[in-house]
This record gives sequence, C-alpha cells and structure tokens, in this order.
Amino acid sequence: MNTYDPAALECLAAIVEEGGFERAAQRLNVTQSAVSQRLRALEAQVGSVLIVRSRPLRPTHAGQLLLKHTKQMRLLRADLERDLQDLAPRSPGGARDEERISIAINADSIATWALDALTPLARRNLPIEIITDDQDFTQEWLRSGQVLGCVTTLKQPLRGCRVLPLGAMEYVAVASPEFAKSQLPDGLSAHNFRDVTFICFNRKDDMQAEFVARRFGLKRVSLASIFVPSSEGQVRAVAAGWGVTVVPELMAAPLIAKGLLVDLAPGFKLQIQLYWHSWNLESEVLNALAEALTHAAGQSLVA
Repeated sequence: MNTYDPAALECLAAIVEEGGFERAAQRLNVTQSAVSQRLRALEAQVGSVLIVRSRPLRPTHAGQLLLKHTKQMRLLRADLERDLQDLAPRSPGGARDEERISIAINADSIATWALDALTPLARRNLPIEIITDDQDFTQEWLRSGQVLGCVTTLKQPLRGCRVLPLGAMEYVAVASPEFAKSQLPDGLSAHNFRDVTFICFNRKDDMQAEFVARRFGLKRVSLASIFVPSSEGQVRAVAAGWGVTVVPELMAAPLIAKGLLVDLAPGFKLQIQLYWHSWNLESEVLNALAEALTHAAGQSLVA
C-alpha cells in the first residue's frame, strides 16, 4: 500500500477547504507554485486527477477518498493531543489548520442549542470548525469526507458511519404584530398564504413550504420568497416587518411572550427529527462530540 506524504495530503485539503490554489498557498505559507507541484506529485502517485479545475474547485471521487483519509489523520492527532494534554497543556489559540475538527450543523441548531453543547469542548481547546448548511444537506459534507460528523434529518446511516437520534426541533410560523394585523388579521390560512412573502434561509430551504403543506393538508405549495441566510437574520427580518417566516420555537417563544412576534398558526408545530452522524471510528474526540450533542439535544429538543 502506498504511503502518502502528509504535506501533500494537507495541500490537497487546503485547496478544497480554501477554494483555490492561491488561498491554499497563503494558509500553508508556501508559494502557489509549490502547492501546484505537491498536488501534481500526489496525483502522479495516485494515478488519478484529484481536483476538478472548475469554479468552484471540487474534489474528484479519488480526491474525496484522500480528503477523508486526511481528516482521519487529523482526528488521530486530536485524540493524541487530548491524551497528552494533562502532561503538556497546549496554550489557547494554538491550533493549526491541519488540526481542525470539522463538523456540519444546520443553522437553526447553531442558533439554538448546539453551541451550548460544544462550549465545554471549545473551552478545552478542541479546535472545532463548524460548517453550516440546510439540515437536509449537511450529510453531503460527511459523504464527501469534508467533515467528521453532521447534524442532519437523514435517519439512515451513511456507509462507514454511525447514527444517533437527537430529537425533534419544533417550528412555528411567525410575523411581527403590525404585519399580522395588516396582512393576516385572522392568521395564516389555506386561502391567504400565497398573498404574503416568506423569508427563507436559502434556495435549498423548503421549511416554509413544508410547514404550509402539512398545516393545511396540501400536496404542492408555491410561496413568494426572499432569502436571508441566517436563522437570527430571519427573525430580525420578520420583526422588522419583511413578511412571514418559519423558525424554531426555541427562538420564537421568548419573542412571542414579549409581544414582539405573533404565532400565525396557534396550536400547530412542525416537528423535524434530527440525527447525529459520524464516522464509525474509535475516537475519544468523536465520542466526546456525540456525548455533548446528544446530552444538549436531550435537554432542548422534543424526544
């Protein structure tokens, strides 16, 4: 079996993670020519192209396999760092890019319960990198080998991965009191949802349409939408009177209690089941992440 140069593997990872050769060179503190040479040498050793020179750059299937291997090596180093920490504690902020522990978490979980779960690990200097995406797509980061674990709606474990149920996030439809009074005086209904604008996370976000479809028993729903790629930003936009949005009750409940938002469909909550997926490896770091996330989810989400 071939032994791959760790510097070349980290070069491949830097190109993918930074999105280009120039930024990879800056991160690795080498010339752009050196980055290209390392990649060519690795491609020659593998016998396959590893990067598709497109916009944006993306790894080939072989590149994804080597990227996953590189992440595994980082995980082994992180485990070793934890084992040695009592003997030689590392100073805060000393993590290098090649030590990053990357996980993908949906934006709503980041905005509500997930950061509290990860706080003890961050305080112990675990070099966490959180990648955010829609909860229906975070597993693609895991599938491609770019992260070690993800919070997702996918129940079936990916190949070579393990899965743990976290619980259900409950969602409600809200608007500002002024908007609700002028546009939806009787609340959201099957007859008026087409007359208002919904604030969505991005073009992949189907939460708003799914809420309306389930609430009113509709098969197909088409909404007038604008996009704000932040859970907190969606709430701020709604409070400012931009339109209607569907957000976690964990975020909306305090604002509803203060009279800053109005529940447009009282008595109805959309439940979205969440799961933690990670590589099926024996690792203290992965075990610590799983324990932290499942414990926090058990306190915040619906069983």
